[in-house]
Parts: sequence; C-alpha cells; structure tokens
Amino acid sequence: MLKKPGNKLANPESWAEETRLVRGGLDRSQHGETSEALYLNSGFVYPDGETAEARFAGEADGYVYARYGNPTVTMFEERLRLLEGAEACYGVASGMAAVYGALACQLEAGDHIVSSRALFGSCYQIITNILPRFGISFTLVDGDDPNQWRDAVTDKTKLFFLETPSNPTLEVLDLAAVSAIGKEKGVRLVVDNIFATPILQKPLKYGADVVVYSGTKHIDGQGRTLGGAIMSTTEFKEKQLKPFLRHTGPSLSPFNAWTLLKGMETLKLRVTAQCEAALKIAGILEGEAGVARVIYPFLESHPQHALCKQQMTAGGTMVTFELAGGKKAAFNLLRNLQIIDISNNLGDAKSLVTHPASTTHRNIGQEARDAMGITEGMVRLSVGLEDAGDLIADLQQALNA
Repeated sequence: MLKKPGNKLANPESWAEETRLVRGGLDRSQHGETSEALYLNSGFVYPDGETAEARFAGEADGYVYARYGNPTVTMFEERLRLLEGAEACYGVASGMAAVYGALACQLEAGDHIVSSRALFGSCYQIITNILPRFGISFTLVDGDDPNQWRDAVTDKTKLFFLETPSNPTLEVLDLAAVSAIGKEKGVRLVVDNIFATPILQKPLKYGADVVVYSGTKHIDGQGRTLGGAIMSTTEFKEKQLKPFLRHTGPSLSPFNAWTLLKGMETLKLRVTAQCEAALKIAGILEGEAGVARVIYPFLESHPQHALCKQQMTAGGTMVTFELAGGKKAAFNLLRNLQIIDISNNLGDAKSLVTHPASTTHRNIGQEARDAMGITEGMVRLSVGLEDAGDLIADLQQALNA
C-alpha cells in the first residue's frame, strides 16, 4: 500500500486515530482502486488440489469460503482492530450475533455467568432465557457495586458481562474494578461497548478480555445496514471464537462490511459532533418544566460523573430523560416532535427517539424494567448531526404542546 515499507509511516500501528479510520486495513487489488474493493463472491477457486488441501488445513494463507472469510470483511476487521488497539477482530452479521457469539463460544452446560442488571432487552434475553436452555446459570448484579460482582462468583463462574454506558439508563460501570475482580477470580470480562463506541472508550485498556460492537449503530451511522464485531486476543479468536462462528454461520455480508468501512471514515467526526450536541441538549432539558430527570454521563448530576470523566473522553451520543407525566406525557412528546424521528435504532446521523418501556425493553417484563429503573415516563434520545439549536427547539415545542 505504501511505497517505502521501511518508513515509520508504513506501520499502521503508529498512525493517529483519524488515519486508521480512513486507511486502516486497506488492501488494494491489482487494479489500484481508490475505494475499498467489494468482493461479492461466496466461494474461491484454487490452482491445484494441494493448495486447497493446505488452505483447509490452515497451512497456507488464502480464502476458502465466504462463511469463513472474505477480503472486504477482512479489511473491515483490520480497520476496527487498529482503531480499538486489539490483537484480533472478527466481523459478524449483527451486534446481537457478536454478543451471543462472544458468550456462547466460551460456555457449556454447568457454567455460570455474572451480568450487570442494566442491559439492552435482547442482551437480557440471552442471559436470562436463551443461555439457561443449555444448562448455563446466571446471576444479575447491580453493576456499579464491585462487591456484588465479587460475591456472585462461584466455582462454576466463567464470565462477567456488562454494557457501559447501559441501554437505556446510561449507567456507567467501573471497567478497571470489575476487570480486576475477574482476574482475581479467573473470570473473563466481556464488555458491550456499543454506546461508547471505540472513539470514546476502549475497554481493553481497562482490562476487559473481549469487547463487542454493533456496527449497525455508530460505525455505519446512517441507518443503512446491519453488522457486528468481536475484539479479542489472537489466541481467543483462533481457538474459541473462530471454530464456533464458522460452524454456526453468523457471517458478515461483504456488502455490509464495505458499507461499514465507508462509515468508519467519518466515525470520529460524527461521534465528536453528536457528543457536543448531546451535552448541550442534556443541559437544556434539565431546566425544562415537566422533565423529572435527565441522565447523561457528562452532566454533574450523573451518579457516576467522576468515573465517566475518567473512563470516557466524552459523554456519548445518547440522552435519556424521564417525564413527570409518565407514559401519557412521553407519547405526547413523541407525537409532537417535528424534526426528531421515532425509531428504536441509535447512533444515526438523524436524531431518533424511542420509549424503551414499550419498545426495546417491552419483552423483559415489568419486574425487570423496575429493577433497571426503566419507568413509563422514560424517553431515550439518540442525538444526530442536525443543528443542536433546532433539536432543542423541537424538544421544547413538543414538551409544551
């Protein structure tokens, strides 16, 4: 790719974050295309039987089948790996494929997992419903209390799982503290870093063993495609993750990988602008009549404000707030918004709002929602790239309608 391989600049590991986002993993074909090449084929051919045998035996480099790997997918994996600072990355079909794959490849009947209570609805279902079908037990803890993590460990505990900030209550957990407990007890830590993105928080730096992402959210950032990724050591990828995912088949489409590559080029620009707008909006909402509570990691009112400032470089693109009038007030707000769209997606260039109790967290039940602090008046706002003043005006007129 670069003409002087001996030059320091030829080493992607030495590049600044902005350069990695644009050029990381770029592998041009003999045609010298500017944009990353899109390889839509499902299979590959071999010059002879010996080559095919060597590739299947893992003794020779090269692709064998799109479910196992694809050049476009490899470019996406390498770019995200460089951004995260991980040894290895595995691209998958969606964020939930990443969560399930990262957990299931390490667990078997009789094992035990400890998870923070504050979880996205589908993550909650995996921990409390799907994994137990295969004989895997679980304990839910208040994630901000390190003692609960330590006390929940048994001789069967294999994994800790958490998301920080959490969806939708934006609870922020101490990655270093939970990781230290895991290492003390011989338990791996898997972190869902979707809300923070690799721009704002890098869990591996705080001791996490595995990090998962939904590329569908900020990495694409424009509501176009599904995708996910799992970050880990090379040993974990090769010995545990790859055998599980190759045979269960949650493969990332080459076209989706190409779309995610394009999204990554502007990821830092988008997330930085969205965070600036989110902080402004959160501050304004704190003073609005009818708003009972605003949750945003970089507001001083956030319970883990000091930890947020220490662990994250900005407060994130999500603002959660609670209306005093409950569900009726929340639905009235949604009904009267003129710019912000009602959608359960997030991390998009367009600002999106949803009512978690009736959408993303509906199926977990009232008891679980109460335990997470998800009320009927709670609204989750994903701040986009529109003018912050226009978004504030839209929220104010909807609140006053």
